[in-house]
Amino acid sequence: MFDINSFSLKNKVAIITGGASGLGEYYSKAMLKVGAQVMVVARSDKGFDELKNFAEENNATVDFFIQDVTAADAPDNIVNATIDRFGKIDILVNNAGMQLRNKWQEFKDEDWRKVINLNLNAVYFLSHAVAKSMAENGGGKIINIGSMQSFRAGKFIFPYTASKHGIVGLTKAYADALAPDNIQVNAIAPGYINTPMTKALQNDPVRSKEILEHIPAGHWADPSELMGVAVFLASPASDYITGTTIPVDGGYLLR
Repeated sequence: MFDINSFSLKNKVAIITGGASGLGEYYSKAMLKVGAQVMVVARSDKGFDELKNFAEENNATVDFFIQDVTAADAPDNIVNATIDRFGKIDILVNNAGMQLRNKWQEFKDEDWRKVINLNLNAVYFLSHAVAKSMAENGGGKIINIGSMQSFRAGKFIFPYTASKHGIVGLTKAYADALAPDNIQVNAIAPGYINTPMTKALQNDPVRSKEILEHIPAGHWADPSELMGVAVFLASPASDYITGTTIPVDGGYLLR
């Protein structure tokens, strides 16, 4: 039976990779706000103090684990650290990612490998390890992070585009495979978001105008506008949704 508690994450344990900076910070804050205990995984402690303060202000619990998610032993390290701290894993948000840009003639092989390794390979291996724990505990939620480049071309960001198309396929494949274990796997595809990383693009008078004309909502999103969908996909309210990618783009893909 549906009620308002269907959106609560009280007593749920979430792992969020790259969860202390960029959009990951907002996913972490969203889940802390509705009661989840959050293990933030990051390569450095940047942003840890702010999240600690946020958790204290909201009577929530956050812990941190410094780990390069592309390392061979990362999945086992992350799973073990989370279970040691919280006893279980209910939610995984595969947020850590990167983008490298260059003309095709100058794109380096090493940059292709670096982006694919973080944006796709690490998602596969961590999801696989976490799913084993979730299956033993009766279910869970895996949330992957796509992009507008999950649906469109990116002529200067080849590995990023390939990885984000791959995220959609991986989300579908895992959703199908893990459904018998009561694990729902979905993805969020953020549109054009107002973050420090996109300032150069926003300040480009030509490209910024082109982007705005492509967004029916008429504005770049504030990062907080991604928080609701993250909570929804992590909560019991979305139990009958799996294998889908939800664009949060102000209608960008409509045009």
